[in-house]
Amino acid sequence: MPVTQPQAAVRVIGLISGTSMDSIDVSAVDLRLTDGTVELIPLGHRAIAYPGALREALLAALPPGSCTAGQLCRLDTEVGQAFGTAAADALTDLAGGRADLISSLGQTIYHWVDGGRCLGSLQLGQPAWIAEHTGLPVIADLRARDVAAGGHGAPLAAVLDQLWLAGAAEPVAALNIGGIANITVVAPEAPTLAFDTGPGNALLDAAARMVSDGVWQQDVDGELAAQGTTRPDLLATLLADPYYVKQPPKSTGKEHFHADYLRTAMEGLPHVPAVDLLATLVELTAVTIADACRGREAGKVIASGGGVRNPVLMAALRRNLDPVPVITSDELGLPTDAKEAYLAALLGFLTWCGAPADATSATGAAGPRLLGSITPGKGPLHLPDPVTTAVTRLRVH
Repeated sequence: MPVTQPQAAVRVIGLISGTSMDSIDVSAVDLRLTDGTVELIPLGHRAIAYPGALREALLAALPPGSCTAGQLCRLDTEVGQAFGTAAADALTDLAGGRADLISSLGQTIYHWVDGGRCLGSLQLGQPAWIAEHTGLPVIADLRARDVAAGGHGAPLAAVLDQLWLAGAAEPVAALNIGGIANITVVAPEAPTLAFDTGPGNALLDAAARMVSDGVWQQDVDGELAAQGTTRPDLLATLLADPYYVKQPPKSTGKEHFHADYLRTAMEGLPHVPAVDLLATLVELTAVTIADACRGREAGKVIASGGGVRNPVLMAALRRNLDPVPVITSDELGLPTDAKEAYLAALLGFLTWCGAPADATSATGAAGPRLLGSITPGKGPLHLPDPVTTAVTRLRVH
């Protein structure tokens, strides 16, 4: 990637809400590029819950639900305002009242994949609201350019992972378990590979809402799943989904994995008790992740994301991957709950410096592209001189 070194650290606030739509993840970080190495100094992170009514409106807008232009406009505004408030609070509480820019991965509401190609990906959270709340320039809409260049626009975590894990002596899989699970495989002398493995928490959360008539948003700590038994008939039906045997690059989302998908899978089967449904979905997530990692000969798996907090899921994952070790990103300096917020900050930093920020071998894009669009802050926009050397590593302090 043709890129380089700003003379001083850039302080960035990173924002994202994942496919689980449970909170806005915020990070504040100092980033500096020296001799091709990005040095990342975390200043702090937090998760800020969406207002309940906004989260419910977002969930209702997901397929197979419908969403009008009016609803979409309101959601884009309200998510932007919520992100703006989160960024302004982080500016004061995490960044010491000073930052150079905001980078927002937004809230994915629809990821359009047809015939194995990604044709569009829509993130909500109008960046103008974030700029108004903070007075800072905002880099957003970070997936669209990769999609326009023939890529999937996901998983962009590959950008961070290939720099962070550069120099690994054996293939290593960086795993993120959000609503959708994805892996990045970094191997010696091989192109970086990354793709969505399938559902992470998406079907588990949908099932929790389904069996509780909307009372439960998730199976907290896997308590229901722990009481159940995997149903081989249902698991076999779910594993027959052709998505799992498609070759990367590939991506998916809640457009595919949702409550109606579950209902269809259970049609014609004997009654599936709630606890058995949750236990089977834990096994589905663990098996599909393990198959993806094993199929790429990963010698170690480094896990992050909300799914890491589910001890039943993590136990199933370790059982299915044994003897491949599974550790968490915390052990290597990146908090499991904030890795994607730090990713958002890194992507914005690279764009700010004029550096391409997509791992094209992972997303399938035609070539390196600068990602995102910039919304100016309260003053004139002053970009640093574009970098001119290759970015090859990420060092977390």
